[in-house]
Amino acid sequence: MGLFLSEAVPPGLSPQETISRIRDQGGLVAIPHPFGRSTPWHRNVLVSPEILSQVDIIEAFNSRTPLSGSIRRAAMLAKEQGKGASAGSDAHTLGEIGRAYVQMPDFNGPEDFLASLVQGQIVGQRSSYLAHFASTWAKIRRHISGSPYADQQ
Repeated sequence: MGLFLSEAVPPGLSPQETISRIRDQGGLVAIPHPFGRSTPWHRNVLVSPEILSQVDIIEAFNSRTPLSGSIRRAAMLAKEQGKGASAGSDAHTLGEIGRAYVQMPDFNGPEDFLASLVQGQIVGQRSSYLAHFASTWAKIRRHISGSPYADQQ
């Protein structure tokens, strides 16, 4: 994920190419919910030493991450790697907006943002498991109707 970008980075690129395009714009590189979808059979390549060495920020708290162990691991990773720790709601429903954020001092630009983030305090509540059912239902409705906006009627 890139912050402070002036142009979109296309999806589907390799992690290295994505990082390169973010850096070319003077942006910051962040890894969202590094262990949120990680399983023994689906490892997150973004937490490899090669990638971590090029990252500025690791999302330490994501309100939609279902397992608290994944949240603890992400927070430990950010601390061990000396990276800024961020938080996000990852809202898929209206009730999830604002469930996680970082309270931090004002900033000007990318470098100041990182310094401010380090001083920040993560505030957050995990989303209900029902939120996952709501977003799954929305995907099913979109698939059935063939419309990407079926859940917004």
